[in-house]
Amino acid sequence: MNNLYGVVLAGGNGKRMKTNNQEVNKVLYPILGKPVINYVIDAVTPLGLGELVVVAGHGYENTAKTLENTAKIVKQEEILGTGNAVLQAYPVLKDKQGDTIVLYGDTPLLTTDTLAGLYAKHKRENAALTILTSVMVNAQGYNKIVREEKSDRILKINDVKEDVVNEYNLTEIDGGVYIFDNELLFKYLPKLQPDNDFGELSLISLAEMFVNDGLKVEAYITSERQEIFSINNRFHLAYAAKIIRKRVNMNLMINGVSLEDPDNTYISPDAKIGVDTIIYPGTSILGKCVIGENNIIGGNTYIKNSTIGNNNKILTSHIADSTIKDNNEIGPYARIRNNTIIEGNSRVGNFVELKNAHYEKGVKSAHLTYIGDAHVGEATNIGCGTVTANYDGYNKMHTEIGNHSFIGSGTILVAPVEVKDHSFTAAGSTITKTVEAGEMAFERSEQKNVPGLAQKFLDKAKAKKEASKK
Repeated sequence: MNNLYGVVLAGGNGKRMKTNNQEVNKVLYPILGKPVINYVIDAVTPLGLGELVVVAGHGYENTAKTLENTAKIVKQEEILGTGNAVLQAYPVLKDKQGDTIVLYGDTPLLTTDTLAGLYAKHKRENAALTILTSVMVNAQGYNKIVREEKSDRILKINDVKEDVVNEYNLTEIDGGVYIFDNELLFKYLPKLQPDNDFGELSLISLAEMFVNDGLKVEAYITSERQEIFSINNRFHLAYAAKIIRKRVNMNLMINGVSLEDPDNTYISPDAKIGVDTIIYPGTSILGKCVIGENNIIGGNTYIKNSTIGNNNKILTSHIADSTIKDNNEIGPYARIRNNTIIEGNSRVGNFVELKNAHYEKGVKSAHLTYIGDAHVGEATNIGCGTVTANYDGYNKMHTEIGNHSFIGSGTILVAPVEVKDHSFTAAGSTITKTVEAGEMAFERSEQKNVPGLAQKFLDKAKAKKEASKK
């Protein structure tokens, strides 16, 4: 492992996001279902960090909860600038030997390749500080790198607030990623002085301090200018999302996945999808999904945190936190959720909802059915309109249906209840007792037909309507 440590700054209040929810930090806004800051963490983690510290301020509780298993979270009690923010990592990193990379949590377009290049330059030059920079023809609105004209050595980072007319020609911009010698970083941070405008301690002031004390300051210039893009408002969020979506979709297509319309397909970078799977427009695949080979998915299908096997056909359906194995037909308009498992060779048709259900192989439920908190055995047929009545207002109860059974249309199974192997329930029955193996269960009241009553009913209804008009 490298002697490299990370600090991600996530303390700002993100006023330009224009939200009424004051507990949400802008770095927690999602792109393809994943918080912005997680893209930054995913980019830097492969460098081999000995410790990762996230400095949170505004919305600290939500940030800490989101990242509790990802990084060490420290709190910036007062938002007093970037220098003060990094100083909050001192208790965690004070005794570390090596280097510390500092990044902003609102830059989701950074890539591991660029950060690795920055780190390699830092080590190769044996620098005290190495800055990620880029060159832009129009650099207004950015902090700029000021170099000595003759030697080209870096002199300082010029804050955007300090720009004057004769500096507008500077085109090298500060990318907002820095690698410091860890010991020097925390030696110099306490020396920072508040600026005149806001009384804040600015991290970029360390560059000039290092230079003035004869320490080596280098830059790694990236041509990938998009990577240093930071999010300040919801337009920026959408812009970054478009770029990430393009990266993800291009990588999938290069590796054998067919996207009929990649501009209208939304797939998390954490999703893994096998070759020869075809995904139709309007589909969203979010979270940590694993999807196998030779599937047909879409259009307008939503899949989140689920595992899909091979050779499935899934049309216009909603699937969350579930497992669907091989050779199934799902949808259109099916909803599958809450740890449902479908073993394979099954049919879950239109307007069928499964919740915490387990289908063994070969189960058929073609339409208009709710199966919740239930286990259904192999090769069982679930008729149209079947409902497991699994909730009494306080508790969820289980329904057990055996192998090779037939549940007639319109059956209501009042849980807890069991229908054993090779059993039938007659259409329209309400089942409240165990149906033993091989039995057929009927539960219906006697049908009565009254001659002429239909017309009397219609005449009465018509008279009532006419009276209401007067």
